[in-house]
Amino acid sequence: MPKHNKPRRAPKLKAPPESLKGWQQIAAFLGQPVSVAQRWAKTGMPTHRQRRSVTVTPAELNEWLGRESGEPVHVATEDAELSAELKRGLSYIRKQTNRDTSKKKRR
Repeated sequence: MPKHNKPRRAPKLKAPPESLKGWQQIAAFLGQPVSVAQRWAKTGMPTHRQRRSVTVTPAELNEWLGRESGEPVHVATEDAELSAELKRGLSYIRKQTNRDTSKKKRR
């Protein structure tokens, strides 16, 4: 008997988490091991203690990463609108390039 192929459904995209709970989720969001996330928290990464657990929002982590790196940073997630992020990144680079070019012309 022939197999009936059922139409495949598009995978459901998860909504971005409002808050990352626990070192496992925070580390997974950052793409780093738990030990690195814990070390970063000791050196200034924003976290919130709630009894025995730790939480932070993705927005707080993105803001902190941007401050630490000196340029805008956004951690890509499954549901991120990558084209908008690419446009934002290219706009930032163009502004930096134009600023550097104008400084060289003044010299």
